[in-house]
Amino acid sequence: MTSLIEKATRRLEQLRQAGADVPDMPAPIKVAPAPVEATPKLPPIQSRLVELDLELLERNGIIIPSSPRSQLADQFRVIKRPLIKNAMGKGASEIVSGNLLMVTSALPGEGKTFTSINLAMSIASELDNTVMLVDADVARPSIMRMLGLPQGPGLLDLVLDDSKDLSEVLLKTNVDKLTILPSGTPHPRATELLASDAMTRLLEEMASRYPDRIIVFDSPPLLITTESRVLATHMGQIVVVVHAGKTLQSEVKQAIDTIDSCPVKMLVLNRSSSLFKGGYGYGYGYAGGYGYGQSQGQEQEQEQAA
Repeated sequence: MTSLIEKATRRLEQLRQAGADVPDMPAPIKVAPAPVEATPKLPPIQSRLVELDLELLERNGIIIPSSPRSQLADQFRVIKRPLIKNAMGKGASEIVSGNLLMVTSALPGEGKTFTSINLAMSIASELDNTVMLVDADVARPSIMRMLGLPQGPGLLDLVLDDSKDLSEVLLKTNVDKLTILPSGTPHPRATELLASDAMTRLLEEMASRYPDRIIVFDSPPLLITTESRVLATHMGQIVVVVHAGKTLQSEVKQAIDTIDSCPVKMLVLNRSSSLFKGGYGYGYGYAGGYGYGQSQGQEQEQEQAA
């Protein structure tokens, strides 16, 4: 439908052509569109800061960045060096998810949690790397207890609710390069959660979010629960802690067989009387070494060493 303004404009033009004295029409007034209000940006989510009692931890046998040089600290320097190289893509070959590192054992009581904490602390002393310590022993979490911290939301909560941001449950510590992810709220279907697509996406995000970060998972024993075997399928490197003089060779072999798909496995001998012991009764060293898909002969040597 023709507007009244258009009709009036044509009529004035007809009168002008007929010689009538028609005043010029004023130019139309242009109205600027109302400004669109920008959506306010939400502030980034800040991780909660927790205070570790470093003096107490040191008395309980945990190495801390400010500790004087000790036999135990030196042993963990030896253990961490190849792990860091692989995590940063500087090893013998490229390893997918090399910065995802799982610490486990065949059976309970072999020192895997103690090893996980000390390994994370040792990596935190590096100049070029940061470390996240994850309590992935969702059935019997102990990282928080050993560090003197209360339990809270963590790994399982992130898997259950993918709208949660990692920073919401991640804990910053007074150790500059160390963050902690608790196991989270217990769940009866923990194994299925760890095997879910949501867990895969979370691990991919964790692995790629910060290129200098190494993520250490304290997982359940391999021969007791299935959670650790599920978790192992996502890992680039696995450290198996073996209690010297206690763990049977057959148990070590059975545990190693459950993580056959992982490209890199290290056996760490704990409480070895053949090693110089640290001031807290722990002696650490390689049990059979470290490698990429060893031959059967090398595997047999490792079983004898364990």
